[in-house]
Amino acid sequence: MTASLYPKLPYVAAIVGAGSGIGRAAAQHLADYGVSVVAIDRDEPGAKETVAMIASAGGNATAMRAEATNDAEIRACLNAAEKAHGRLHALINCAAITGKTNLKAHEVDPGEFDTVYRINLRAALVVSQAVLPGMLAKGYGRILHLASIAGKDGNAGMTAYSATKAGLIGMVKSMGKDYAQSGVTVNALAPAVIRTPMVAALPQATIDYMTAKIPMNRCGTLEEAAAMIAWIVSPGCSFTTGFTFDLTGGRATY
Repeated sequence: MTASLYPKLPYVAAIVGAGSGIGRAAAQHLADYGVSVVAIDRDEPGAKETVAMIASAGGNATAMRAEATNDAEIRACLNAAEKAHGRLHALINCAAITGKTNLKAHEVDPGEFDTVYRINLRAALVVSQAVLPGMLAKGYGRILHLASIAGKDGNAGMTAYSATKAGLIGMVKSMGKDYAQSGVTVNALAPAVIRTPMVAALPQATIDYMTAKIPMNRCGTLEEAAAMIAWIVSPGCSFTTGFTFDLTGGRATY
């Protein structure tokens, strides 16, 4: 365990979508630094498994179940986490779905689009609103939303996902400016293809299409994503807000 990124412990991070994938990897990595993790997921067994993995490595974590698209439920969950720990230093929002892929825009069902929007974009606003009052009162906070290269470049056959991730990037730009003088930073991370359960569920043609665009000619790893997240939500990342960090193997250079 090392505290080099987090010299002043205790430090508490709530992770929405911590039951698998990037959220789980981030939870484990942060716990290795001594951060107390609140692992939140609608998949309660997944969140509990994340916590068990952290505990077995000597870390501190608790699991909570909440559905990110249920406003009252996710707000109550984050408020309870804040009350239990006294404060939340960081919020990492990894909740997302791709929706149906390999569809031309005219083939996208509006109802399906709404489903993707509710979890990828609307829920991001709600979870931010839940933690901002406490962070503003303390004069410190780190909010990080998982965006995607699809939000920067757009991915063919992924209209709903690309549009909602682009909206998330725009929201982060605005929110970063809203709170720039408060001690609370709001940033995003835009990965390319990271081998996660969500990516594994995509058609191979979609994965091949996305990977072919990466100059490094490989997928990113969960460890690489977790390491970048740990720095973004650390006290040391103090002069960057409203920004979308790149994790694309050279696909995006802005």
